[in-house]
Amino acid sequence: MQKAGKTFSESWYRVADLKVSLHPSVQVSKRRFRGEIWYMFRDPFNNQFFRLRSEAHDFVIRLRSDRTVSEVWEECLNRDPDNAPGQEDVIQLLTQLYFANLLHFEKPADSAKLFERYRKRRQREMQSKLMSILFMRLPLFDPDNLLKQLMPIFRLLISPLGALLWLVSTGWAIKLVVDRFDMAFDQVQGILAPDNLFLLYLGLIVVKTIHEFGHALVCRRYGGEVHTMGVMLLVFTPLPYMDATSSWAFRSRWERALVGAAGMIMEIFVAAIATFVWAYSGEGTLHSLAYNIMFIASVSTVLFNGNPLLRFDGYYILSDLLDIPNLSSRAMKHLRHLVERYAFGYKESFSPAQGRRETVYLTIFAILSGIYRVIVFSGIIFFVADKFLLAGMIMALIGVVTWVVVPLYKFFIYLSTNPRLARTRMRAVLVSAGFLSLLVLFLALIPFPDRFRAPGVMETMQYVQVVNDAPGYLKKVIVPSGRQVSPGMALLEMHDRELELETEAVIGQKKETEALILKALNKETADLEPLQKRLESIDAKLKDLELQRASLTVRAREAGIWVAPRINDLVGSWLDRGGVIGQIVNERSFRFSAVVSQDEAAELFVGGISKVEVRIYGQGETNLAVSKFRIIPYRQEKLPSAALGWRGGGDLAVSVKDETGTRASEPFFQIYADIVPTPEVLLLHGMSGKLRFTLKPRPLLFQWGHLFRQMLQKRYQL
Repeated sequence: MQKAGKTFSESWYRVADLKVSLHPSVQVSKRRFRGEIWYMFRDPFNNQFFRLRSEAHDFVIRLRSDRTVSEVWEECLNRDPDNAPGQEDVIQLLTQLYFANLLHFEKPADSAKLFERYRKRRQREMQSKLMSILFMRLPLFDPDNLLKQLMPIFRLLISPLGALLWLVSTGWAIKLVVDRFDMAFDQVQGILAPDNLFLLYLGLIVVKTIHEFGHALVCRRYGGEVHTMGVMLLVFTPLPYMDATSSWAFRSRWERALVGAAGMIMEIFVAAIATFVWAYSGEGTLHSLAYNIMFIASVSTVLFNGNPLLRFDGYYILSDLLDIPNLSSRAMKHLRHLVERYAFGYKESFSPAQGRRETVYLTIFAILSGIYRVIVFSGIIFFVADKFLLAGMIMALIGVVTWVVVPLYKFFIYLSTNPRLARTRMRAVLVSAGFLSLLVLFLALIPFPDRFRAPGVMETMQYVQVVNDAPGYLKKVIVPSGRQVSPGMALLEMHDRELELETEAVIGQKKETEALILKALNKETADLEPLQKRLESIDAKLKDLELQRASLTVRAREAGIWVAPRINDLVGSWLDRGGVIGQIVNERSFRFSAVVSQDEAAELFVGGISKVEVRIYGQGETNLAVSKFRIIPYRQEKLPSAALGWRGGGDLAVSVKDETGTRASEPFFQIYADIVPTPEVLLLHGMSGKLRFTLKPRPLLFQWGHLFRQMLQKRYQL
């Protein structure tokens, strides 16, 4: 019930003479939410809860079978005219209590209505299950007795000692993962491999079962009852679930939040145990299963259960911490209030928000959760369609009917028949039609800039490769990469200890031979000729060694820019003779080599391009103009640089079988763009960037439709 409403209502005659009371089985407890007193009504037969303010509670508890609703309302009005509920509030309150089966009627005829309400309620529940077919729940058994038997064991774990054990084990597990990060990262590459899918699903079942028992045990620990446990078909994948609705009756919001967080706490603990098994076990089934459990328990907790925009654990924790029960439904009611009051002019509409801060919370949550649900549901549809195209198409059709056709039909009925708009119906219709017209105008008629980008690398059309003429260890980089050099300038200094030793040995041989020649001149002239030939051979070898020593200094053969981005990493490394160390490029003749996917290549051949620019990574504040560009009119598979592929940190998918990282997984078209250099942008051979094509402006609806058709053709060949 709202905090304020109409004092008098045209529909009061419908309820004024009724004689009703609360059902005898209803349990009432007092609660404090956000500094205000509320009363919680609980029906123990269906474990449902209903929350009322103090003024509404004062009215409800005075309902008796021997007094009419009008008499009770007049009594409340006389006792406290400032806080007594208005007639409109009373009608809304009785309606909600009626459909929640919390009211008791003395007349036997009402039993038929009771069964009718039950039938309609079951019908609504069945419709809700059909509409949420991706999250269908099938209850199986009542675990309450089992939880009672397990509670003495787990009571020790749900304690400060258990919290200390959790912190120690989690911290130790994180350290193990950090120490073995390379091994953990390499193993994640095969997480979706066909031979790992069974272990992945088995780990998922284990983790989620423990997750649900964590909720149930903590709920039972603080006095709650858990009577439902079963299987939920999450995107047709069977997973366990439980019902912890009884935690809503806990007085402490921290206890309610702990029930919501218990599943994630248990998952993280299981992930820690699995980490120990994974770290200290060898290759095998146990090692792989432990890794899958560790992966599922950590990733699902962070990405799904902890996300407050989905109605999983994070949502209920946020709802409890903010003290806003039914956060999602209240957010949607608040959004409806904003539209009715400020767009349709229905001044008697009231928001369920209590205060300005709660208004902000509900508004932000309603917008973000709505957008996020559409994104998640769309992602699930594409995921299913990738595996089963027909099932994906059926789900897409259900989504269109659920999110487009049904809401439009309900909105049309709401505009035409809802009594709340009786005095402002014309304004509501005009505002709705105007908004729809503006939306169509914005999306389908107003042209917007249309661009697409192609990754590529900068290449010089004139360059000389720098190679080393002698093998050796790189000792020193004389000229850093990116500097202007002239012919003959020393670039690198290398050394080879074996060459130096060999040179010293040859010099020793030369000295020995020269001494023998002097001796032969004085005594044995017959040995002079062989010694002289030996000296000539030694001189030739020594000259060759001197040339090799000179070649250890790598020099520039041409003028230009010396480009060797990773040369400093090679200091101290052995370089074989003839290896390419870098390039000397002509800084005045650059072109940009870009890669365009087959989906976007159609735009290149229809002649709709109005402007082409190049933007270099790290220098994005300035665009480089393109004088002309050329399209290679046949498909290619080898990338111009490994920097464009996934292995080199780029955006393009490459073949996992190609160790060079230059073979693309899909064919592409290559474009050569001649750029106009500018002093503001430093150009170096091998720099990566984007080639941006500006097309003729088109409305957003046509741009999105074009992208959607491309996606269908690429993924499903439709």
